[in-house]
Amino acid sequence: MTRAELAQAARNPLAFIAERWTPTDRTVRRAVLASLVMTVVIVVTGGAVRLTGSGLGCPTWPKCTDDSLTATHEMGFHGVVEFGNRMLTYVLCAAVGWAIIAVRSQKPWRRSLTRYGWAQFWLVMGNAVLGGIVVLVGLNPYTVAAHFLLSTALIAVATSMWQRTREGDAEPRPLVGKAVAQLVWVMVGVSVLLIAMGTVVTGAGPHAGDSSDVPRMNVGAVGLDWEGVTKLHAVLAWIVVTLTFALWFVLKAVDAPPGPLARTRDLFLILLAQGVIGYVQYFTDLPEALVAAHMLGSCLVWIGVLRVLLSLRERPTVAPGVPAPADPALSTV
Repeated sequence: MTRAELAQAARNPLAFIAERWTPTDRTVRRAVLASLVMTVVIVVTGGAVRLTGSGLGCPTWPKCTDDSLTATHEMGFHGVVEFGNRMLTYVLCAAVGWAIIAVRSQKPWRRSLTRYGWAQFWLVMGNAVLGGIVVLVGLNPYTVAAHFLLSTALIAVATSMWQRTREGDAEPRPLVGKAVAQLVWVMVGVSVLLIAMGTVVTGAGPHAGDSSDVPRMNVGAVGLDWEGVTKLHAVLAWIVVTLTFALWFVLKAVDAPPGPLARTRDLFLILLAQGVIGYVQYFTDLPEALVAAHMLGSCLVWIGVLRVLLSLRERPTVAPGVPAPADPALSTV
């Protein structure tokens, strides 16, 4: 490699790689899917840290202890679990980085996809810092809830990016009427409330993330009624199920294309499975394995809701030689 090439690679490594490599569409889709999968994995492993009482296995941040960057033998199982989850952040960064390189090297270059990738990167960085704050404030339940909600935003961006890799860059064309789209947006809004209430249930519940006495969510000096917030969470879940069932009937009635119908059916099945897990864990005093399964289900429900939303329109591939219209960054519909 010449000195000029080295200088070019140092100035703009993404452009340097893009000039010398063109990935297939399949490679791009797999790279973006890998970043989505790793996002879900790190959410579930983060739940495992809490459920094993390892939230303060590394008592400080960014080091594991004041004197050691890594977990020590004396810290035992909890230190290994917490430090292992921190290391998975680097795996997630690598997956997001690979996705950015792949979409930047695709020909023709789709700037909107690159923006999705960088949005993922900065969300990962922000959540890593927030995770450090969670440790420094002793697992304050409000910061734990914010940590999960930021992961939910990351999943939204990753899912949207994955969907866009399977579409063209033409203007979006709606596949359903305005009334159906409004129904889906209502479902999305209730789903956001459902996820947010789930963090309240977690913050008021018994799994504090550490063996010590970690404060739970409260109103003033009074702790939240865990039974009450759990029931409210269940009500919101039933509203989402009802909206999904109603949407499926409406789509059938208006003879909608198979895409929205299939995505709605998939979401309904995921919701049923998540509901079964939720009720079983409630009546069996929240066993850790079922709580972890419920966290995974929460991610899958959110992905399912987003896939229904994204299926309401299509973006045909622009014909060769025809310039693509400007594409707003991070648009989802």
